[in-house]
Amino acid sequence: MTEIVCGFMEYLKREKHVSGSTISSYLSDVQQFEDYLRAPLESADGDTIREYTAHLSRRGKSGATVVRTLASLKCFYSFLLSLGIVAVNPAKSVTLPKVERKLPKVLTGKEVELLLEQPKCADIKGYRDRAMLELLYATGLRVSELIALNINDVSLSAGFVKCAGTSRERIIPVYAAAIKALGEYIKNARDRMVEDINEKALFVNMNGERITRQGFWKIVKHYQEMAGIQKDITPHTLRHSFAAHLLENGADLRSIKEMLGHADISSTQVYASLVRSRLHDVYKRTHPRA
Repeated sequence: MTEIVCGFMEYLKREKHVSGSTISSYLSDVQQFEDYLRAPLESADGDTIREYTAHLSRRGKSGATVVRTLASLKCFYSFLLSLGIVAVNPAKSVTLPKVERKLPKVLTGKEVELLLEQPKCADIKGYRDRAMLELLYATGLRVSELIALNINDVSLSAGFVKCAGTSRERIIPVYAAAIKALGEYIKNARDRMVEDINEKALFVNMNGERITRQGFWKIVKHYQEMAGIQKDITPHTLRHSFAAHLLENGADLRSIKEMLGHADISSTQVYASLVRSRLHDVYKRTHPRA
């Protein structure tokens, strides 16, 4: 990794406060562009970047991937501009055809209930799994945020969790059933699972260590199969379902934005499009003259 790219990584961490996965994507995009360029990154101009985006499209990259790559390069050259390494941001003038944004997949209320019913509190794993699924749907946390929770981030008496998030801390209320599941997990299972009394992680695996993304993904897939739900469910599906169901039941977009930890309201507006689409489908399916 070149010195400039290393500096960009620190800029993303300290100035932009973006998530680890976003940093990885941005760095990968910049490094792939550098490989294509075969010249110093600061030598690129707008035409070069246009040619590169066309090159990605010819190679069969999706529209969303090309859009993200351009966003990465715009951010990178903005960083170089702030250091005085370039006089202009060559990516700023580059535009792409508008890509239709795919609506997220969500579960129905019945499917959520069916999924949450699957973990049985017959052993310590059942207590943990039920608490994790309930909490994810109760709060709309990202998976990375869920597994990063520490035991002190939960207030059972006040009914909320504290999440550090990617840019700033936020407090998210938790419904009573999820608080009950959390309390039973902490009381009946967690202390029996951890080996180190100083372990801070709220959710741990069977070795007593903080559970991983991959471990939780397997948990979700296991209970999806048990529930017989045909949709392809990922941990993020519950986050999407949380937001869509709140909106359907009258929550405003700005409140949902705060709970999800979105930096910009435009990220939250996709759920409004989703709800409108679902209402349109219901209308066409049920109105006698539709």
